[in-house]
Amino acid sequence: MATMAAVATGARAQTLDSPLHIVVGYAPGGATDRVARIVGDKLGARLGVPVIVDNKPGAGGRLAAQQVKATPASQNVLMLANPAVMVVAPLVFKDNNYDPERDFVPVSHVNAYDFALSVSPTLPVRELNHLLAWMRANPNQANVGVPATGSLPHFFGLMVGEKARVQTQIIGYRGSAPLLNDLIGGQVPISIDTEDVVLPQHTAGKLRILALSGAKRSPFAPDIPTFKEAGLDLAATGWNTFFAPASMPREKAERLSNLIREVMQDPDTQRKFKDAGMTPVVSTQAQTAAMLKAYKAQWAPVVQKSGYQP
Repeated sequence: MATMAAVATGARAQTLDSPLHIVVGYAPGGATDRVARIVGDKLGARLGVPVIVDNKPGAGGRLAAQQVKATPASQNVLMLANPAVMVVAPLVFKDNNYDPERDFVPVSHVNAYDFALSVSPTLPVRELNHLLAWMRANPNQANVGVPATGSLPHFFGLMVGEKARVQTQIIGYRGSAPLLNDLIGGQVPISIDTEDVVLPQHTAGKLRILALSGAKRSPFAPDIPTFKEAGLDLAATGWNTFFAPASMPREKAERLSNLIREVMQDPDTQRKFKDAGMTPVVSTQAQTAAMLKAYKAQWAPVVQKSGYQP
């Protein structure tokens, strides 16, 4: 009886007094939205209240951040965001209207993803060093397509060019779908996008991934070398992380962080992430804060040096 009472008391301690809203700055169906729904389904059972995913697309996720920033302390709200919203946008938009460090509290880092450098099947190269040689020999043709200007693939493309000492002409598209079409059709010779987007096309033989950006080989594509293995000393990843508005009481943010960590340790959650082609991450609040600090230190110089203006 004492054990049951302790369990019941612990369960009540985890509940909230109203539903939890997870705000996503993109339309339903994308990678960030899928992450929010996988975690949200599991989190609701632990909290004892509904968890509602609110899609607030617009301005590349910045509208969602501006909305969550203004959330009063009485509301239960988290935002699931990626580096484009929390690292890049504050560096390039003068009217950003939010400060990631002042207006938000990191809660939990939940997944990571690699960037893939792919080539059109019409390009006669099969290894990264061969591609770099081709780019040096054909600078006027060495266009690199990315799903959007100002995106992480855009800046990773600049990192590749600088590290390899090759001139890269970045071509921004309106999303991954038109970029894939042009890459497969040979209208653009090279692309940089996220692994989950291009891997199915690579597997089908419609394009070739020459390298992935992780520090070690991807579990989803163990036959594809990392950039370091391919001869270019470079590694980078993207992520999705939960943030609370700065107005949220510290104890509540800590509780949500601990519960999300429990969710991410759940084997069924990990299976769902892997089935979606995403790498799950189990992280404490302190580890999440440290990751964000290191990430900004890596990417801020690249973004600022690029001179990119929206």
